[in-house]
Amino acid sequence: MIKFLDLQKVNLLHQEAIEKRMLDVFRSGWYLLGKEVKTFEENLAQYIGSKHAIGVANGLDALRLIYRAYLELGIMQEGDEVIAPANTYIASLLAISDNGLVPVLVEPDDTTFNIDISKIEAAITSKTKSILIVHLQGRVVYNEALKSLAEKYQLKIVEDNAQAIGAMWNGIKTGNLGDAAGFSFYPGKNLGALGDGGAVTTNDDILASTIRAIANYGSNQKYVNIYKGLNSRLDEIQAAILDVKLRYIDTENERRRQIANKYNAGITNPKIILPEIPVNDLEHVWHVYVVRTENRDALQQYLTDKGIQTIIHYPIPPHKQHAYKEMNDLSFPIAEKMHKEVLSLPISPVMTNEEVNTVIAILNTF
Repeated sequence: MIKFLDLQKVNLLHQEAIEKRMLDVFRSGWYLLGKEVKTFEENLAQYIGSKHAIGVANGLDALRLIYRAYLELGIMQEGDEVIAPANTYIASLLAISDNGLVPVLVEPDDTTFNIDISKIEAAITSKTKSILIVHLQGRVVYNEALKSLAEKYQLKIVEDNAQAIGAMWNGIKTGNLGDAAGFSFYPGKNLGALGDGGAVTTNDDILASTIRAIANYGSNQKYVNIYKGLNSRLDEIQAAILDVKLRYIDTENERRRQIANKYNAGITNPKIILPEIPVNDLEHVWHVYVVRTENRDALQQYLTDKGIQTIIHYPIPPHKQHAYKEMNDLSFPIAEKMHKEVLSLPISPVMTNEEVNTVIAILNTF
């Protein structure tokens, strides 16, 4: 069996260092809001190039907290609109609607899978206050046109950077392109914890202090609560583990690029549409490697029968979910077609060349 992602093997790469840091935390007697979180926040901010990094409980909370802080600061109000891609994971939209804001969906680009920047302006109204960009599958979505749009209409650019840590645009890392960014450290991410975890990065001092307070019961001083806050914290053990793994993220992302290049060079089956490799390969960190085919379910079954594990990211677009029944009648044909055709192949820093070659050979016989 070739696993989609051998998480155990990924984490065992750093076993000795991770176990030492976990033991240090265990023996310290301090398990929340201690030096491990502070150290990881500082190292993450330095890596991303941002002024602030704030550890939180998970990636959804990271995005929820950004929009909640904008509401508390009076920059947004309930009923305002946030533009988002039609083919993202539902968490992107949940962060918007959970704050009483309204998601307005825009079709993806057929080649990159990311939001089609050329279609954003048509979706802007007097109520639009933000664009939520999702660096889907590990590929940057950003350009000068997007930056100009945000300036022209005074919109906040919020990055959903759950899948693209380490990717770069013009020498700037994702997580430092917009006004604020949310990260997920779910175990399967390129930088994964051994449980849930997330972070916010920003260069905005006021936004950062507001997010910190909201995430800590609305308090920035013990027993003094200035907001009706949440409890969303990264714990010491997860921070320690992430701090170890952060040192290796660039090396591991480079291995993912090598595998993506091998797939693109080797898969020649005309029934299978391959993802585009950007001209600047640093713009993609290949959180997932996604192919498309009209016979997706048949291909997945074929690969399963041959001992190759695959995943569908994602079978149902958000606007077709019951949770967003108010959107069920909307039509986004490009997004809908993608969701019917996509299949994610195995990719990880621990995949061997032999395994990659096996996947290629089997795909070519489909």
